[in-house]
Amino acid sequence: MQDYGLVSIITPCYNSAEYIGAMIESVISQTYTHWELLITDDCSTDDSMRIVRAYAERDPRVRLFQLSQNSGAGVARNKSIEMASGRFIAFLDSDDRWMPRKLERQLAFMVEKDCALSYTAYMVCDELSRMTGIIVGRRRETFLSMLCDDGIGCLTAVYNTQKVGKVFMPLLRKRQDWGLWLTILKRCGVAYGLKEPLAIYRIRSGSISHKKSSLIRFNIAVYREVLGYSRLGSHFAFLCCFLPGYAWKKFRMRLLNG
Repeated sequence: MQDYGLVSIITPCYNSAEYIGAMIESVISQTYTHWELLITDDCSTDDSMRIVRAYAERDPRVRLFQLSQNSGAGVARNKSIEMASGRFIAFLDSDDRWMPRKLERQLAFMVEKDCALSYTAYMVCDELSRMTGIIVGRRRETFLSMLCDDGIGCLTAVYNTQKVGKVFMPLLRKRQDWGLWLTILKRCGVAYGLKEPLAIYRIRSGSISHKKSSLIRFNIAVYREVLGYSRLGSHFAFLCCFLPGYAWKKFRMRLLNG
């Protein structure tokens, strides 16, 4: 198998003892083996740290870091990005999983497209790992298309530091991944999507990302704090760009999933 370079996998962790073992196993099972998994714990109070340490003792590619105070997923991801050594930066949250050929297929796709940022389709499951649907994005995303909605699933994204440098998450409590893709797209112009589902996203009841209405202020914050829009401009962009784009995406997903 061709070696495309080291992949640094960025994982934030907070009270994920129930799922983090399966996540790590999905990385260890990758057919592409030149990776490092950088897990930053955000002051968990369950057995997450113990589980990660056990894997790290068996496999030196698994590395564990810990924040001194609870700061959110964006700060945890940035700590892992700071410690990363890879040519490629990939993202995988502690309760999600990858298909075994995810890295192999996606890195080959990136080389073929000669692109700086890529993403894939992904499956959706519930808390009991029952598959409930599939999310398939567009074949390409630009800065303008991403202004209307986040079309990139964080658990599928990979960017090439040799093309855009090491780019960090904006310091927002939520939606920081959308802000990151917009920042990268300002530098590279276009991201390419692979239609093959290569990851599994877990929807957990009660999570803030599950309650879409609670994300409104974070969506507006992306326009204001990441892109520098005025307060009025940020609300205008949310109403006239984001909401129509989000509604269209939901309509497409309903058609796709019946």
